[in-house]
Amino acid sequence: MASRPLVTVHNDQGEGAGQCRMPAVLTAPIRQDVVHFVHTNMAKNRRQPYAVSKMAGHQTSAESWGTGRAVARIPRVSGGGTHRSGQGAFGNMCRGGRMFAPTKIWRRWHRKINLNQKRFATCSALSASALPGLVMARGHRIQEIQEVPLVVDNAIESISKTSAAVALLKTIKAFGDVEKSKESRKIRAGKGKMRNRRHTQRRGPLIVYNEDHGVTQAFRNLPGVELANVNYLNLLQLAPGGHLGRFIIWSKSAFEKLDTVYGTWRQQSIKSNFRLVFLFCGHLFVCEYHLFF
Repeated sequence: MASRPLVTVHNDQGEGAGQCRMPAVLTAPIRQDVVHFVHTNMAKNRRQPYAVSKMAGHQTSAESWGTGRAVARIPRVSGGGTHRSGQGAFGNMCRGGRMFAPTKIWRRWHRKINLNQKRFATCSALSASALPGLVMARGHRIQEIQEVPLVVDNAIESISKTSAAVALLKTIKAFGDVEKSKESRKIRAGKGKMRNRRHTQRRGPLIVYNEDHGVTQAFRNLPGVELANVNYLNLLQLAPGGHLGRFIIWSKSAFEKLDTVYGTWRQQSIKSNFRLVFLFCGHLFVCEYHLFF
């Protein structure tokens, strides 16, 4: 977990323009097991039901020849005068037969996840994003940036042109991660390329803002770049693939609002029935506010 008390705020020239306090959620304990479990189950909630036709493999008249003919008792296509007659049918071991245990659309596709478990995983992912080692281990190009977490003043929320967005990313030395994502675009291996999933691409930086005054329009077309409102952070964006350490670029107001959204050791969160977990002497504790007043 990050332990610095203050974080530098950078302006559009890449220079330090003040400081703000490190939010308590960025010092929360990191639980890879919880993040992996929650991500796995959240990712299942976007699946669409699929199934083979219930008639597949059974659209023929076939009947077993019975015993006494020195052949297997699998049903065989009736008739004559063609290669198909006498061939085995219906079974999953037969050419043209049905699959074993045909898939049905009433499979349990979605998973319910405990709300506070999702919140705990989100806090862990946010905390991991404040550690340069984990961000670099995830593959992000952050060797040239000034500081992690990277906070930019609120002018970033008013950028409405993509050219200005590119200029800002180059100024704060974060454009290398965008170029890495652009160069990683490749054609997918396998059948997915026929199913509207033709390309694969690495993730770039995540822009977190408080108010949208054009920032989504400016950054949305950059390869690998994603945007999120600080009030609606999603674990699927904070830890893609269940891997901790997403490179996040914060606006100053969004960074300062983390203490309001997730609470601190002394301040209650706006989320109902949620207490920020902290690490004390190697043990996890839930913050009880009356102990601190």
